Amino acid sequence: MRYTTLPHTDIEVSKLCLGTMTWGKQNTKEEGHQQMDYAMDKGINFFDTAELYPIPAEAERYAHTEIIIGEWFKNTGNRDKIILATKIAGKAPFANFIRTTGFRRNSIIEAVEGSLKRLQTDYIDLYQLHWPERNTNYFGQRGYQPSISDHWKDNFHQVLETLGELVNEGKIRHVGLSNETPWGTMRYLEESKVHSDLPRMITIQNPYSLLNRLFEVGMSEISMRENIGLLAYSPLGFGVLSGKYLGDKKPKNARLTLFENYKRYSGKKAMKATQKYADLAKDHGLSLTQMALSFVSSRPFLTSNIIGATSMDQLRENIGSIDVELSGEVVRAIEQIHDKNPNPAP
Repeated sequence: MRYTTLPHTDIEVSKLCLGTMTWGKQNTKEEGHQQMDYAMDKGINFFDTAELYPIPAEAERYAHTEIIIGEWFKNTGNRDKIILATKIAGKAPFANFIRTTGFRRNSIIEAVEGSLKRLQTDYIDLYQLHWPERNTNYFGQRGYQPSISDHWKDNFHQVLETLGELVNEGKIRHVGLSNETPWGTMRYLEESKVHSDLPRMITIQNPYSLLNRLFEVGMSEISMRENIGLLAYSPLGFGVLSGKYLGDKKPKNARLTLFENYKRYSGKKAMKATQKYADLAKDHGLSLTQMALSFVSSRPFLTSNIIGATSMDQLRENIGSIDVELSGEVVRAIEQIHDKNPNPAP
């Protein structure tokens, strides 16, 4: 395994982070525990979860993923060996069963207390805002569309102030963003610069893959100049970059087979690009999965690459990508494909 540090801290984390959003829906508790055992044995010390998980979100399974992780901590005593990240759900119709009050002070405190209880821990290493509560472009929306129904009022200071209280209480150690835009990211960073008593956002968890490199357009410079590290999610585009859906295949129990509304990475343009990347990997004797993950892991703005799996075979292949180093020839060929098929999935 390779390691780095969370920006502005001395906390060492594995370059691969174990994603957990299928546990409690596509994966059982036992399978989740097996994945954590294996990942830890392979050197992964960074787990990412959220109160929203498992996905697709539904009231009957609310926060089951955190419960599964908490039971693993209790059974193994491994809490002190893991850097743990979780998230508060933002304001959205699909999350109304959690709360409808966004990032108000009481909402953040309630969310943190709930996660601590379910995770059976007294602290969270990295606490993230899952998505902005204002109307903006995230979750597959490529461009920003102003909305007259957006009644959000600037509350960056209040959010950081509340998070700061929780940091001071020792309930969270550091804070980060997720699904955030360049404007939102800089607003948070500037707020903590002007008010030095407020905590600083140290990471941003946004989508990044061979099919979606939009992070490079506005966010990568912010990431590197401001030292706010990317935690890349969906590095395989919901599994599309494994190649298992090529040729109109619908593998049994696969995410896009079970949940057909998840079309973010499986449009015609995305599948066309995926085929080209698959051909490139084959020509160089590489697994498409490992080529795709290795590319993400090699980016200079990346702090950790969030991998997820529904089977142990997938997890083994994903973790094995850390030992794959792409040649200059392969990287140049990837760039050529990208130039002709830029960001086919938002």
